[in-house]
Amino acid sequence: MTMRAFTATQPGDPLTLQWTPVPTPEPGPGELRVRLAAVTVNPVDFKLLRGGHPAWTYPHVPGVDGAGTVEAVGPGVETLRPGDRVAMHVDLTRPGVFAEAVVTSAHTVARVPDGVPLTVAAALPCAGMTAYQSLDRRLGVRPGLWRPGDWVLVNGASGGVGGYATQLARRAGARVIGVASAANHGYLRRLGAEVTLDYRAGDLAAQVREVTGGAGVPAVVETAGQATALLDAVAFGGGMACVLGLPDLPTYRAHPAKISVHPIALGAAHASGDRRAQEDLGVMLGDLLALVLNGELDPLVTDVREREALPATLAELAAGGVRGKLVVRMSGED
Repeated sequence: MTMRAFTATQPGDPLTLQWTPVPTPEPGPGELRVRLAAVTVNPVDFKLLRGGHPAWTYPHVPGVDGAGTVEAVGPGVETLRPGDRVAMHVDLTRPGVFAEAVVTSAHTVARVPDGVPLTVAAALPCAGMTAYQSLDRRLGVRPGLWRPGDWVLVNGASGGVGGYATQLARRAGARVIGVASAANHGYLRRLGAEVTLDYRAGDLAAQVREVTGGAGVPAVVETAGQATALLDAVAFGGGMACVLGLPDLPTYRAHPAKISVHPIALGAAHASGDRRAQEDLGVMLGDLLALVLNGELDPLVTDVREREALPATLAELAAGGVRGKLVVRMSGED
């Protein structure tokens, strides 16, 4: 039995992806096969396409985020059945979601509630869970725990992770400083940022200290590769969640122990062997879907494209400057 998928025959540009026949995967013990309705594109997709991965064999089907309908279940799966709507962040070492169907572990997916379109659900996993893990699991920025009115800095706030982080921090009662180009400042304010800063306007840490009266911020979500430059923006005892590279602490002129640094590697849960970490992927995604259903979180879907536009959509993301999330419809289902 065969299906069709976007495949890469070697490391290269997203535009080299080809829609080709591939074997239909069969779910093993504890696994599901999901017929994909929609997927989204993430920076990890084009980075791995360009550089490859040691676990990949070619031709390889890339893509980590999708939503669709359970088509088949493997032995031992009792909580889900064919016809259930699910969203997922899949193991990037295995064949991915840029396809008609994908096989993934049942304990890492989340049910999509009635009322949330699959094109919306597909936008959430990688970026939404990265923001959620950064704030809630690592920095303690959550309702009932975060001291209302304390600052959170989100660097790269107009992107997918940054846009979700801005909303989640605001929901926790934080005052948010959002960093992006000046053209995106109105967008950041609509998401809940109280103060907006332009990363092109000079020393970011100095700008943050000026906003905070010299104190700095208790929490930073860093998504733009400027972790070292932002160390002086962190208040004593504060923390930084790093999505794109760690700061250079050995050269930091102040005492490094004044802050905590949290590397964020969402997909590492799949390879960790830690069942609780893997199950938490589904828990976090379920929480995000509930917030969307209740109107408490904007899913940030900028545009929904048709399947044939997937390679060009991924290339657009790689070129930079994309606001929110770009979704690709893989079938007519929603």
